Amino acid sequence: MRISTKGRYGLTIMMELANRYGEGQMSLKAIAQKHDLSEHYLEQLVAPLRNAGLVKSIRGAYGGYILAHPPEEITAGDVIRVLEGPISPVEFEEEEDPAKRNLWIRIRDSISQVLDTTTLQDLISYKDENQTDSYMFYI
Repeated sequence: MRISTKGRYGLTIMMELANRYGEGQMSLKAIAQKHDLSEHYLEQLVAPLRNAGLVKSIRGAYGGYILAHPPEEITAGDVIRVLEGPISPVEFEEEEDPAKRNLWIRIRDSISQVLDTTTLQDLISYKDENQTDSYMFYI
C-alpha cells in the first residue's frame, strides 16, 4: 500500500491544527508557507476532512480551520481513510488462493491497527529516541 500526497499532506494539515488545538484557528496559507506546499492543493484536501467532521472552518478575515475533536480523539486512520479510501494492499476478495487471501487480510489488518492506534496527539508529541544530540566543541 502506498500513501499518496493526499494522505501525507492531509496528515500535515491535521498535525498543524493539532499543534494549535485550543489556541484558535490556523489558515491554510500559513500551513502551506510553513511546509512549502500549494495552498490550492491544501484547499482541495481540507474539504473532505471538513465534510467528514474532522475539521471545522472559521469564516471571516481572520478565518481558518480548527480540529473538530481533541487531537487524542482523531487517529491517523481517520485522516487516511477520508483522503485515500479503504485501506487494502490488494483486492483480496478476487484472490482465489486462500493462503494468499489470508496474507492480504493480515497485512490490511496490521496496517489498520497501526493507523487506528496512532492519534494526532501521538504524532505531534513524537520524539525520535534514536536521534542523538550533536554537540559542537570549540577549542
